[in-house]
Amino acid sequence: MGPVQEDQAEESESESAAPRPVTSRLEDLAAVVTDAESLCIVCHDNPDPDSIASALALELLADAWGVPEIEIAYGGSISHQQNRAFVNLLDLDLVHLDNTDLDAFDCIAFVDHSIPGVNNSVPASITVDVVIDHHDFPEPPEAEFVDVRDRCGATASILVGYLTQSDVPISEPVASALLFAIHRERLDYVRYPTADEYQAALTVFRQADVPLVEEMYGSAFTPAMLDAIGEAIRSRTVRGSSMVASVGQTSESGAIPQAADYLLNLEGITTVLVFGLVEETIRLSARSMDSRVDIADTLEIAFEDVGQVGGHGDMAGGQIPLGLFADHGEDDPDLLRFVSSRIRDRFFDVMHLEDEG
Repeated sequence: MGPVQEDQAEESESESAAPRPVTSRLEDLAAVVTDAESLCIVCHDNPDPDSIASALALELLADAWGVPEIEIAYGGSISHQQNRAFVNLLDLDLVHLDNTDLDAFDCIAFVDHSIPGVNNSVPASITVDVVIDHHDFPEPPEAEFVDVRDRCGATASILVGYLTQSDVPISEPVASALLFAIHRERLDYVRYPTADEYQAALTVFRQADVPLVEEMYGSAFTPAMLDAIGEAIRSRTVRGSSMVASVGQTSESGAIPQAADYLLNLEGITTVLVFGLVEETIRLSARSMDSRVDIADTLEIAFEDVGQVGGHGDMAGGQIPLGLFADHGEDDPDLLRFVSSRIRDRFFDVMHLEDEG
């Protein structure tokens, strides 16, 4: 079977081209997955609820289709306090890629990411059989089954569509995971939720444990998380309605997006970039409520030549290897000052914001 590509009717030059029905995609997905004796569903590195919930939904389908062995794997770490609560409260059994032999599986599936080595720790030599994602890439991913819908706000919404079209019952834990994921990915933000997210949320709400979802939202900050956010507040630089801040060096990579969410609440601020040094990598997280700003494009222009970046118009992130700053050792006391200056200047230059001082 050749690659099964996403419905491109809206982008096609032929406006009369009829979109492929979701049921056709579901049948094509089943044809690929049910042939496998073993399936590894790979989340992206430092997985968020959208990636994990999508993996759970695909696991539910694969189990119903009779796949004997199914594993959900991830790279990086789960450090954002809400993501940890998400995994702990749902008692999820996830396996780190360090403890996974991908070559031993008949079928490899990517959810919420598309290409080996891009936002994941999967070697480029690995053959991916299934890709389900909502992020746009210049070149289509190579896989036997590909469903990439960049006009959809969450990968979880795509999986809810599969479950709805199948006769597979949505269990309460999976429904709860999907509901939380859809809200965190899109419905908690003013910009860019789509009709798919509202419909998907309504679909899984009936089966979800809503008090459990509320408990995920109310998860507690760790002391290290509060320290990192406090450092971001202290280090912030504001130009116009945009802000850049650093959490410094931290073991809590989840503090970086958390700080970006928090600082976006500051009066007069509509665009935020927060970064931090995690081990040997500079992690970036950005948010924007400004309709004139596509924050994913902004990060790509500013940092694509030095690292991996991507996302959406209102939410984006990335990582830059510390090797870019080879003139400074990891323990150099001037390292963070140097990194901060370079990150801040690149971002504000792309935003066309000069130092008013």
